[in-house]
Amino acid sequence: MKHNKHEREESIENNEQASNNPFRQTEDSTENKEESLKDEVVGENSQKSDEKNQEQLSDLQKKYDELNSQYIRLAADFDNFRKRQAQERENLLKYGAEETMKKLLEVLDNFDRGLKAIENLEDAQQIKDSYVLVCSQMNDVLSKLGLEVINSEGQEFDPIYHEAVMQTPTSEYPENTVITQLQKGYKLGDKVLRAALVNVATAE
Repeated sequence: MKHNKHEREESIENNEQASNNPFRQTEDSTENKEESLKDEVVGENSQKSDEKNQEQLSDLQKKYDELNSQYIRLAADFDNFRKRQAQERENLLKYGAEETMKKLLEVLDNFDRGLKAIENLEDAQQIKDSYVLVCSQMNDVLSKLGLEVINSEGQEFDPIYHEAVMQTPTSEYPENTVITQLQKGYKLGDKVLRAALVNVATAE
């Protein structure tokens, strides 16, 4: 019992010393201030982070609005372009031959004049001369428009430009040579408009 009493007295004494120790109180106060400062710093950082996030969101929203506006303008421009292209294609199909027709009108006029001129003619030579003149004018106009006659007779058969409708065994011509042209072929530039109908030589 004496031993327990002695321990209680030492404990009370130690508590009194601790409460009267100014250094101990200062340490506790310092720890409390440090914790308070930490809380303030954490709060300020959190507020700054929220403000930064808001700024980033605002910037992203502005960029989105700008891009969306650009997309809408581009979509409208493309739609207008598509409509113009469709209209131009329609006009091309409808009026594409306009310039060609204008050039051929003079030939038609000469046909009309020729018909009137030969109504009472009995001279076949004059009729022939008028016919040759108009044909020559027609060929000249078409040539200026880019129309070309495909060379056939005496040429080697070419399936791109020729269509063999006859084959004649002969030793007078090399094999696969066009002997005669049955119908003229025409091309416009590099494009074949109509292949020539030909008779091709084969080996006897």
